[in-house]
Amino acid sequence: MIEEKETDTEIQKAGPKTALVSIVGRPSAGKSTFLNTASGEKISIVSPVPQTTRNAIRGIINTSLGQLVFIDTPGLHLSEKKLNLKLSNIAQENIKESDAILYIIDSTRPHNEEEEMIASLLIPHKDKVVIAINKTEDSKSNALNSRSFIQKTFPDFPSERIIEISAKEDKNINEVLKALFSLAKEEPHLYPEEFYTDQEVDFRIAEIIRGQAINRLEQELPHAIYVEISDLKMQTPKLLKVLVYIYVERESQKGIVIGKGASMIKTIRVESIKECRKIFPYKVDIDLRVKVDKNWRQKDKVLNKIIK
Repeated sequence: MIEEKETDTEIQKAGPKTALVSIVGRPSAGKSTFLNTASGEKISIVSPVPQTTRNAIRGIINTSLGQLVFIDTPGLHLSEKKLNLKLSNIAQENIKESDAILYIIDSTRPHNEEEEMIASLLIPHKDKVVIAINKTEDSKSNALNSRSFIQKTFPDFPSERIIEISAKEDKNINEVLKALFSLAKEEPHLYPEEFYTDQEVDFRIAEIIRGQAINRLEQELPHAIYVEISDLKMQTPKLLKVLVYIYVERESQKGIVIGKGASMIKTIRVESIKECRKIFPYKVDIDLRVKVDKNWRQKDKVLNKIIK
């Protein structure tokens, strides 16, 4: 089930151009924030915890210039862990297959070996890259340092495709879209114009719950959980009932997710239901439970199921 925008006004007809765009950058560079701001809808988890995006998430933006289909790829970073290697492989495949690439640089952090690794992946594709220097609203921002890194790494890169932005405050987002459209071709659109994401309902609900859990558990165990929809049924045209499991790696972690007097699991459930109300045209009733799947991050069967 693809999500449509609900509107009382006639949808503006999109222009003739079309492009599949990969959003690339280090963990917490602002990729998910950019996607949510640009689309005007909550598509991807936004969290201070690095690497919360696990799937190639699509957001669809239609303008008078055409249609851009964004893939919010997992944050690329240096790691030999099985989960992180799989996430990096997804990002690299998306880079190859996309028509354009949006490279988001965090201007508040030094551009270290991790940033150099990401840039090296993009050098062979630089003709289809737009670079956004993000978080310029932050007092720690050093856009000049970011520009020096770009100049050194991508010599003679077109200045019109380097844009200073604030995804958080919606600054220069339209300029980025225009730069991406300059790389797009006149081709049939990939999706009908009323759609803003191709995520299935079960995936969206699972991501909402995972986002609520991650943002409340903070540094305690954000990467040690995954969410699975066990059952999903339209009870009435206005009520969707969902049975959901949050999986942890160890028995001792169950208590953290459940919380004292089941306070944490209740909060995650209630806030997830509130978030679903903003997105779906029907009520979503969530039955939320916690299970242990020991050392799931080392199991290919689980990784293949939750990372696509």
